[in-house]
Amino acid sequence: MVLAVDDEASILRLVDIELTAQGFQVLKAHNAEEALELAAKTPPDVAVLDILMPGMLGTELITKLREQNNVAVIFLTAKDKDSEIVLGLDLGADDYIVKPFNPEELTARIRAVLRRRSAGETFERVLNVGDLEIDLERRLIRRAGALLELSANEWRLLRALAATPGKLIPSYDLLSKTWGAEYRSDLEYLRVWISRLRRKLEPDPEHPSVILTKPGVGYMLNTDPG
Repeated sequence: MVLAVDDEASILRLVDIELTAQGFQVLKAHNAEEALELAAKTPPDVAVLDILMPGMLGTELITKLREQNNVAVIFLTAKDKDSEIVLGLDLGADDYIVKPFNPEELTARIRAVLRRRSAGETFERVLNVGDLEIDLERRLIRRAGALLELSANEWRLLRALAATPGKLIPSYDLLSKTWGAEYRSDLEYLRVWISRLRRKLEPDPEHPSVILTKPGVGYMLNTDPG
């Protein structure tokens, strides 16, 4: 089930035609309030949201939808600056598509997001690692009860590590699971995001105990960092 939210009727019609033809069921809303009502009655698997809408913006709507249901979110918007894309992803969006868009690409992106979500279905809902409590369903993490803020990329990486806690994941496999096969060889990209995640999770990032490294091989989420 896909919830499409846009104040432009032509965009909603295009999304509906494409996704229906591809076998998806589509709920259509012209604003955030209507979207929340529809999502409360029929929880969607994916929400495709515009950002610039009258009333509540899409950047606010994503939070409201996530309070109702752990829905995947794709922003579909004309806001195309790099800073705007980064902000959208940091707010927790699973993907970001700039208008004008290719309807077939939207379908492919939705399927990719659903595949990533499906790969996480066997996760424990709440994982305890030392004084960290990781709620993978609600996208919440606390250290000693205090809430930590993670970006979308940090969450994706943490979810991939949490898929097999206590087991070493090869770097190329971790890259593929987190960002897709096209990132499989980008080891420097992985090191950057591991470093950023450690700064938020580790008591001492210079001497990590939560995310361990086996040089030249990969990384592991340590289930007993104490």
